[in-house]
Amino acid sequence: MRLTRTLRASVVCAAALLLAAACDSSGSGGPSATGLNPPDLKAPTKLGRTEGQVNLIAWAGYVEDGSNDPKADWVSGFEKQTGCQVHSKVAASSDEMVKLMKTGEYDAVSASGDASLRLIASGDAAPVNTDLVPNYRDVFSGLKNGAWNSVRGRMYGIPHGRGANLLMYNTAKVTPAPTSWSAVFDAASRYKGHVTAYDSPIYIADAALYLKATKPELKIKDPYALDQKQFDAAVALLKQQNANVGEYWSDYLKEVSAFKSGDSVVGTTWQVIANLAASEGAKVKALLPKEGSTGWSDTWMVSARAKHPNCAYKWLDWIVSPKVNAQVAEYFGEAPANSRACAETSDKNFCTVYHAADENYWKKIAFWNTPIEQCLDGRKDVRCVPYAKWVQAWTEIKG
Repeated sequence: MRLTRTLRASVVCAAALLLAAACDSSGSGGPSATGLNPPDLKAPTKLGRTEGQVNLIAWAGYVEDGSNDPKADWVSGFEKQTGCQVHSKVAASSDEMVKLMKTGEYDAVSASGDASLRLIASGDAAPVNTDLVPNYRDVFSGLKNGAWNSVRGRMYGIPHGRGANLLMYNTAKVTPAPTSWSAVFDAASRYKGHVTAYDSPIYIADAALYLKATKPELKIKDPYALDQKQFDAAVALLKQQNANVGEYWSDYLKEVSAFKSGDSVVGTTWQVIANLAASEGAKVKALLPKEGSTGWSDTWMVSARAKHPNCAYKWLDWIVSPKVNAQVAEYFGEAPANSRACAETSDKNFCTVYHAADENYWKKIAFWNTPIEQCLDGRKDVRCVPYAKWVQAWTEIKG
């Protein structure tokens, strides 16, 4: 297992990526339910001869050729089968992925939801013809036509996998066992200095999700669609939480270490981190709180300027094929996208632990999305706070 995913953003970068132009609702065809009007790009109707190579941007652990771990190699088989030589670049953040895609030098990217709408809106990602990706038919229905990977029923990529942001706690020091995110918000003072939180502007959505359940008067429908009043309430809650936070984490190994040492006793985590911490002796458990949680769903998107589109489509089909998708899911630590992948995992209990086929579980997850001015919840009478403002607020929250 190898897992690396950081979302450390800079104010300058986020401001440059503001979706002002993309949020204009005056384009042909009228605005979508999300207010997005992406350029009218066409997906291919058929594939041609492969070009001999493909250039990918990916999270660490998604494009493995055996050089990091001899047991993790799903690139060699792809190259042998298709003749497409894989050139990949690991990105450390969603903002870096967006920046790299804008260069036009890459054919495809494994974008998370906090990047995908930016790529769609700017015209850097093209819609995909799912008929040209045979393994798409076996992708779990809950990953298709999501608010983060489609617009007006058009898919802009092929789902790769998904994961939830869970609540982890030290079973010896946090009693009774928590059932709510209140453990890290309203009741966080009980664990002052030992609360941990995910270090990213997108974490503002976690506070909004909690307020959605506990402050109904705010009328929050979507934690990624916050008007100014709703946004201010989420920021205020996080500033209050900050007084109790001992560490914000983005490196999963640091979180494991903090829970093992007792520096952290309660906070946000991922299932794979909880598994690793427990395996190394930490007295921890992880759960999905009663309010639900945020989470991620990554999507392989094709560049609108792809120089090797045929190899890119071959890669999309390969990475979501049952055996390969199972390998990636186990190596990275997430639920696979292909429903047939669960039969291919080496750990036959893997998909149960990660709730891979439990669609009722995933209905409780608000997958990362890109906040934009046109409210994603469909409201027309207000402007929502865009991502650049989330980044600015995150700096203020952390002091």
